[in-house]
Amino acid sequence: MGFLDRLMGRVGPASDASGRVAKERLKVVLEYDRARLTPAQLELIRDEIIAVISRHVDIANADVEVKLEQGGRLVAEIPLGRSGGGGGVTGGGGR
Repeated sequence: MGFLDRLMGRVGPASDASGRVAKERLKVVLEYDRARLTPAQLELIRDEIIAVISRHVDIANADVEVKLEQGGRLVAEIPLGRSGGGGGVTGGGGR
């Protein structure tokens, strides 16, 4: 590996990092394909989760993230205690 090769971006740490990023993106695409979830379905799931949880707790709707992780795990990150949700905390424990 010569100086000119590194300068031109053909080999070295920059190309290694680019390869890792491409590999991670491919993994994400494959997970979505295996789960057979379209972006529209994922958005619908997100909206339904927001609707259900906001009945009980204030949540920041714009900050809710639903994503598919490696291994087929559907993960929802839901910030609590901020405005933007439903009617606040309800009492009773509701079972």
